[in-house]
Amino acid sequence: MKYTDLADADCGIAQALGVVGDWWTLLVVRDVAGGVTRFDALQRELGVSRKTLTDRLAALVAAGVLRREAYSEHPPRYDYRLTAAGEGLLPVLIALQDWGDRYVLGDGSLTASGAPTSADARRAQALVGQEVPAVSLTGHDARATDPCPEGAWTVLYCFPGAFAPGSDGYPPGWSTIPGTTGCTLESRTYARRHAAFARRGVAVVGVSTQRPDQLAAFVASEELPFPLLSDADLRLTAALRLPSFRASGVERLKRLTLLVDPGRVVRHVQYPITDPAGSVAEMLDVATTLASA
Repeated sequence: MKYTDLADADCGIAQALGVVGDWWTLLVVRDVAGGVTRFDALQRELGVSRKTLTDRLAALVAAGVLRREAYSEHPPRYDYRLTAAGEGLLPVLIALQDWGDRYVLGDGSLTASGAPTSADARRAQALVGQEVPAVSLTGHDARATDPCPEGAWTVLYCFPGAFAPGSDGYPPGWSTIPGTTGCTLESRTYARRHAAFARRGVAVVGVSTQRPDQLAAFVASEELPFPLLSDADLRLTAALRLPSFRASGVERLKRLTLLVDPGRVVRHVQYPITDPAGSVAEMLDVATTLASA
């Protein structure tokens, strides 16, 4: 009997599990979201048998979660890409990641940061050498924007949430969550040092899972000279498996900063960040050294 033949045929949970309720299936989606799109690369990344991977890919294509794009005719070879249905699974992946980080790998506490020896810290540091996939995020100006400007060194600073004065955007109990405070200070410090980064040919881009209108209000109130991008759809978060936490029903990014080279490769990671203002000075020193090498 197939899962989809169960009596609770009108239950969305049961029907979803009929498509993705399998260890390898969700891991395939995870890796495709991260830019691993070809069969051999997926097999190396997952350590799965060719038969198992072939079966899972065929099932995901049949279910409309993945689509195939030919990149070779002789022999036939394909890239596997997420469809709209596949992108709809990104919040599920991040929710699973958060639950695993908090309750399986962690002590169950809610935090917007992490210990230097934590699993999410190891995962974050392992981003060095990884390519940032080309994803389109909505900027504070409502434009679709690549988080890594073409041909430039880029500081991507990810933050839990920053709100304009008088805004009602702060979730209940926000200030009681360790690591949430300091977003405004961090952004102001990057604004003050923006010219120094620019002289070194380094762009500054902020990323949050907030709505674009919230980011627009904050940019206007602080007169920030650089863009803030919304990853509300979790494309970048899922692609890089960025540390995150859930507060008041919304996935939020933990405070983390990446230095990305012109080839979109992560060259330096700051995580965890306990001193938001001090991390800016540290990143300027690192960027100065690497961008001029």
